[in-house]
Amino acid sequence: ITSAVAFDILPLKLHPFSQSTPTGLDCVGWKRRISSPVITDGALDKTALTDDVGSEEDLYEDFRSSNHRYGHPGGGGEQLAINELISDGSVVYAEALWDHVTMDDQELGFKAGDVIEVMDATNKEWWWGRILDSEGWFPASFVRLRVNQDEPMEDYPLKVEGGKEDDSSSGTCRFGMGQTTKDQMRTNVINEIISTERDYIKHLKDICEGYIKQCRKRADMFTEEQLKTIFGNIEDIYRCQKKFVKALEKKFNKDHPHLSEVGSCFLEYQTEFQIYSEYCNNHPNACMELSRLAKVNKYVYFFEACRLLQKMIDISLDGFLLTPVQKICKYPLQLAELLKYTNPQHRDFKDVEAALNAMKNVARLINERKRRLENIDKIAQWQSSIEDWEGEDVLIRSSELIYSGELTKISHPQAKSQQRMFFLFDHQLVCCKKDLLRRDILYYKSRINMDDMEILDVEDGKDKDFNISVKNAFKLHCQDTEEVHLFCAKKPEQKQRWLKAFENERRQVQLDQETGFSITEVQKKQAMLNASKQHHTGKPKAVARPYYDFLMRQKHPTLPTTLPQQQVFMLAEPKRKPSNFWQNISRLTPFRK
Repeated sequence: ITSAVAFDILPLKLHPFSQSTPTGLDCVGWKRRISSPVITDGALDKTALTDDVGSEEDLYEDFRSSNHRYGHPGGGGEQLAINELISDGSVVYAEALWDHVTMDDQELGFKAGDVIEVMDATNKEWWWGRILDSEGWFPASFVRLRVNQDEPMEDYPLKVEGGKEDDSSSGTCRFGMGQTTKDQMRTNVINEIISTERDYIKHLKDICEGYIKQCRKRADMFTEEQLKTIFGNIEDIYRCQKKFVKALEKKFNKDHPHLSEVGSCFLEYQTEFQIYSEYCNNHPNACMELSRLAKVNKYVYFFEACRLLQKMIDISLDGFLLTPVQKICKYPLQLAELLKYTNPQHRDFKDVEAALNAMKNVARLINERKRRLENIDKIAQWQSSIEDWEGEDVLIRSSELIYSGELTKISHPQAKSQQRMFFLFDHQLVCCKKDLLRRDILYYKSRINMDDMEILDVEDGKDKDFNISVKNAFKLHCQDTEEVHLFCAKKPEQKQRWLKAFENERRQVQLDQETGFSITEVQKKQAMLNASKQHHTGKPKAVARPYYDFLMRQKHPTLPTTLPQQQVFMLAEPKRKPSNFWQNISRLTPFRK
């Protein structure tokens, strides 16, 4: 089976390494599923890529505008059927495809893989759902309705990863073939891996020698900074891949390819493959720079001359630059296919199994880093919406929203209690106050440096430090200054989520240190500049809402005698349609954790 066919026939749910963001690496795969051409790692189809290749955000917009609903088309018929099931008392479940972290307390946050009970699907774009004791609105496009509502969803990759099928003899029964035929199928996959690697090396060589080498000769046209933007670290990738191919060639059994033991090669190079992270993160910038240069004829002619001089196939430069992004995404698919046709008794079985998990982890890491970089724009936009902001920008020290919610903060010396909204980022906890009338407007109050704090679980009862009775409480304690902050949650479950969030924050900080993840000063400044421009265009921080809508946001709404009966009835409704402002923000720029 060829790589092109293998990739194209896989359903969308067979991409577990990309289910963290709708604008992740595998939008490349979606783009190909929408249009008919398929790009392989070998000879590229001339019609597969054109000059309109854009950033991952563009791919997502194309995908979204095609009305594909990620497993639920969203048509009137199906939407009606969902609501009929709910009305009949049936429980309808959906599975989260991507993380959805929100700053709005009316929305439901979740992680990829979470199971959500759909309680209302009346609105095509936004559904109302529940996870445990939390309810709220969430984007319908972020979830997939479970295929079987009664049993756990079965997933093909789980069977592949396990290296076992339901029936040990299913390979023979299903295909009507014996062991020799299975060996032949493994031979085909091995040959595909070797041949596509050779073709890929040629692509990288053509880019480095055909384009980069020639560009460096024209200092009058390109600066080193421009070349870094356009080509990223593709030269490092080329050097890495040359060593990887040599390792594969040594393990390749030319006489009996099915006996080849290539799994160890992937395990050996799994750490080096992480250099793809930098390339994939930079790829949208490369596309934008090439798009800018394409408007100037001399650059168009220059790039075409480079292609002809190197005797490369008729594909534009942005098409060649897309190849590494596709390549790192394809490794898990190739290894899954290889594992499928590798007998458990094969000497390569355990290595291939481990290699599959390793390459999926590499792809997840790359996708995670990409998501983190995309999130800095959302964080900058969030900060620009906070009134009376003081001190340094959030992005100076943080790049990830870990958790958010409402807590009661108790302060010395009079043990004064205050209801506040808290936003836990890596390295810091930001405290905000809600506006008394416009509850969607937040005012900056303070922040706590989490690097200096230890978390203390407080038992229910009287606290001797503050001399008051507390419930669902915890403390943040600074060992250097003996500073103590006391917080109380409304419910025990909420307290546990906060304690878990603090653990995740420390784990995230440690992981960033181990992997060397960081955001450049240029990226931080650009994110804040973009947020500032958006803020000064006159975009409202909140929109006017009907009076009943405003009351719904209060803790204890009081019904005025002048309120019409119809509005009183609507106040009794447990659910509320989100404002257009939050719909647009979450739909166009979903803030994902």
